[in-house]
Amino acid sequence: MNNFIYHAPTEMIFGRNVEAQIGQTASKYGHKALLVFGKGSVVKSGLLSRLEQSLTESAVAYEEFSGAQPNPTLEHAEDGVKKALGFGADMIIGVGGGSAIDTAKAIAHGAANSDQALWDLWTKKVPLNQSLPVGAVLTIPAAGSEMSDSAVLTNTAIGKKAGINTPFNRCKFAIINPEWGATLPAYQVAAGVTDIMMHTMERYFIPDTRCDLTDEIAEGLLRTVIKNGTVAVKNPADYNAMAEVFWASSLSHNNLTECGRGKDFSVHKLGHALSARYGVTHGASLSAVWGAWANELYLDCVPRFAQFARRVWNVSAEDDKSAAREGIDCTVSFFQSIGMPVSLTELNVGICETDLRELSLDATMNDTLRLSRIRPLDATAVEAIYKRALA
Repeated sequence: MNNFIYHAPTEMIFGRNVEAQIGQTASKYGHKALLVFGKGSVVKSGLLSRLEQSLTESAVAYEEFSGAQPNPTLEHAEDGVKKALGFGADMIIGVGGGSAIDTAKAIAHGAANSDQALWDLWTKKVPLNQSLPVGAVLTIPAAGSEMSDSAVLTNTAIGKKAGINTPFNRCKFAIINPEWGATLPAYQVAAGVTDIMMHTMERYFIPDTRCDLTDEIAEGLLRTVIKNGTVAVKNPADYNAMAEVFWASSLSHNNLTECGRGKDFSVHKLGHALSARYGVTHGASLSAVWGAWANELYLDCVPRFAQFARRVWNVSAEDDKSAAREGIDCTVSFFQSIGMPVSLTELNVGICETDLRELSLDATMNDTLRLSRIRPLDATAVEAIYKRALA
């Protein structure tokens, strides 16, 4: 087990009707909140009005900022910074899924450092030394942004998607009522389940480390989300199943399942390149390449893949290589069973073999970044994975 620091400071408020507590919770961090949300589902559902009533009752003023996109953009966040500064916001609250919360984080960073370009802060050209408090009201279990130290933006002007990890990304509080997931489309639930699994697996397939307790937590989380995700995709109104998926979303990306091991987000890098170029749903970009990534690398990490197969999928094969392959097949079949694409062709965005080199350069930052802790992957190796995923 490697040395680690674990710090998860987000106050979690979870359960039925907890959105009514946002006023008293937010008032601990400020008195002027910018509410960041998407294209109106939180308005139509009545959630936004409930939040605003609670804020008013606690003497927290607010302004609305809508338009958060599934792959949040730098340009929209920059507009939010202007809105926050004009209002004099002293906190930012994301309402919705990971896109709204990541946008809220970006606005908080930009508003607290208004003399700097947001993209320069985001890409660490300029150090990020301060931010505004951020809160989250989660309606879509997926990205885990409500408890993570990460956030992602797409710079559409240059076609690049980039993430930033910083303690300033940690939300001060997260409010989660699983009832608000009842009207989610099945595909959105499935994409969220995929993202939750990927956040966990990206921390699991790390060679040459022994972390028994961390393994047990990760494996239990995966079994839980597979079981309950299957139910939630078919019936989002099943509160118990949806509650398990929401809780798994938070725990999958708050660094708990990397304690003693760290992480390897190489599949996310492959997916981010797809999302930036084609606007692909994040979860779909991951399921489309995971099988190709796993089949490319499992022979370099057979014991981990075999353990995953046996403990998560109950594979009984005694031979490790056979078990590893069966575990990969089980995972790909699960993605198919919940309606997720498992190849680049199934994304239906017109990707052809001539596009793969550019995608591989995007994923590896023009071949300056080596992906994977299993085996370093340069742009040529990444291109081979994309080619395998195209089949």
